[in-house]
Amino acid sequence: MAPNFFQLLVAAPEINPVNRKAKSIPVLNPFDPYGKTFFFSWLGFMVAFLSWYSFPPLLTVTIQEDLQLSQTDIANSNIVALLATLLIRLVSGPLCDRFGPRLVFVGILLVGSIPTAMAGLVTSARGLIALRFFVGILGGCFVPCQVWTTGHFDKNVVGTANALAAGWGTAGAGVTNFVMPAVYDSLVRNSGLAPHKAWRVAYIVPVIIIVVVALGMLFLCEDSPTGKWSDRSISGVQKKNHGEIQPAETPNSISVLKDHIYIEGEKQGPSRSDVESQIEGRSCNLDLSQSEYIVAPTFKEILHVMSSPSNLSLVGLYSCSFGAELAINSILVSYYAKNFPNLDQTECGQWAAMFGLLNIVSRPLGGIASDAIYRQSQSTWAKKIWLLFLGVSAGAFSLAIGLSNPKSEAAMFGLFAGMALFTQAANGASFSLVPHVYPTANGIVSGTVGAAGNFGGIIFSVIFRYNGTQYDRSIWISTGKWSTGNWSAGKWSTENWSARKWSTGNWSAGKWSTGNWELERWKMEYWEIDYWEGKRKPEYE
Repeated sequence: MAPNFFQLLVAAPEINPVNRKAKSIPVLNPFDPYGKTFFFSWLGFMVAFLSWYSFPPLLTVTIQEDLQLSQTDIANSNIVALLATLLIRLVSGPLCDRFGPRLVFVGILLVGSIPTAMAGLVTSARGLIALRFFVGILGGCFVPCQVWTTGHFDKNVVGTANALAAGWGTAGAGVTNFVMPAVYDSLVRNSGLAPHKAWRVAYIVPVIIIVVVALGMLFLCEDSPTGKWSDRSISGVQKKNHGEIQPAETPNSISVLKDHIYIEGEKQGPSRSDVESQIEGRSCNLDLSQSEYIVAPTFKEILHVMSSPSNLSLVGLYSCSFGAELAINSILVSYYAKNFPNLDQTECGQWAAMFGLLNIVSRPLGGIASDAIYRQSQSTWAKKIWLLFLGVSAGAFSLAIGLSNPKSEAAMFGLFAGMALFTQAANGASFSLVPHVYPTANGIVSGTVGAAGNFGGIIFSVIFRYNGTQYDRSIWISTGKWSTGNWSAGKWSTENWSARKWSTGNWSAGKWSTGNWELERWKMEYWEIDYWEGKRKPEYE
């Protein structure tokens, strides 16, 4: 009988003996090693987002008036905040594969806390732009967050784990819309600070939070299920040799391997002796373990993974979905203030927080639904179709907002909620596909796809920059990029005939997997002959 759902949230998870990854997510048990990793993954990313997007809530009125910023200055600062993240995400992927995601995570948090602490020293538009560039380093935490959870949770729940960690972390963009105005208001009303001092002092709060979380991650967590990153190969099977990075065998290949291993007590294939089955099972487990062993990549291998069609397809779609979310988070308070002048800065921030806070539900929903679809279909193509549907639906909401430019609060907030739901679900569904691409180079794939989200955000932010306060026009224009990106990904998904042929009709691979048993048996029999110095003969002619 399957364990109760709520028991899975607190109980120690079942462990895959081959790769030592958890088969469930102990969300409510931060004392379990896997639960602790999950907890610090989303919390670390949330506090990074809290600081990264701490400027827009106060930028519309308070900071703009104090520093005498133009609309162009604000737009430029929004762009550079994404540029630094793009660069860090590209670099952090290979660093995660080499040094482990935990140390990279801690390093980014601590380095990003330094410019955040210097926010109070800004006195001009140029200073703000330079500061936001370096604060944007914190956005790179997304990559180690995803690599860390991918390394701890098995394929049956990895999409859910990635979506939950990223979704709850990205919700920091909504949390900061509540926190920063509240801290600022408290300093002005209760502490008697002048506005030009209060907003500067307010940035001490995210600095303290970031440092505390980073130190907790450093001293309380492990790099991998086996402990140190250098010991990551030691699992149910010891990996002894590995060569060049190879593309992932998609889950279809795992079902092929079921033809000659034991699964839940069910024998597959011809009857064999216990010794033969055990040896063969170890061989299969070794193959599976090797396919998930993260290696330190060479520069040539990094380029190979980055330029592969399967990676580039996710790059195109994620640049649209997450890029749109980043750009919208930067301008939403200003958009609300323009269309609804009856709302003050704090009220606009609170309504804008809804867009980010929906990540708590919508991004995990995309990953959970993707995992559920995969369990039913055992095909990554079903995941791709689900992802394409989410992207097109989000584009439809974006188009509706851009063309109608709602003047009703109910219509505006409702349309943005719908856009957030599908956009963020598409983000979660995208990263449920990432572990299937190159498991041996998961950091590179995560870094490339994550950086693509920031690249898309830069493109969208440039569009907003050159349209000034015509936010509806910018959103309408952005829908064109959105539709193009989704069409490209959809075209790849439906027309990549060779990949389709491989995943659904690779009869020769199936024949090899089931028919190569004779060869494997021959090797095992004669290995025993050699071992026993010829004392034992083969059991069959």
